[in-house]
Amino acid sequence: MNQPNNPLHGITLEKLLGELVSYYGWPELARQINIRCFTHEPSISSSLKFLRRTPWARERVEAMYIHMLTRMNKVS
Repeated sequence: MNQPNNPLHGITLEKLLGELVSYYGWPELARQINIRCFTHEPSISSSLKFLRRTPWARERVEAMYIHMLTRMNKVS
């Protein structure tokens, strides 16, 4: 199904998280979303495991990604 207006369409959680880490860094991610996988020895691997089984945390990370895209003028 084609979803041209969905900025998350076609983006893997790993890519999304990697872009957030590159843009904000772990300390800022931990400040904005206070979850242990961001605050204590953060890694992409441990964060992916947590986010894949914790819907509320994944929703917050996805919202932060959309906000980042909006700030970068990549989303209309």
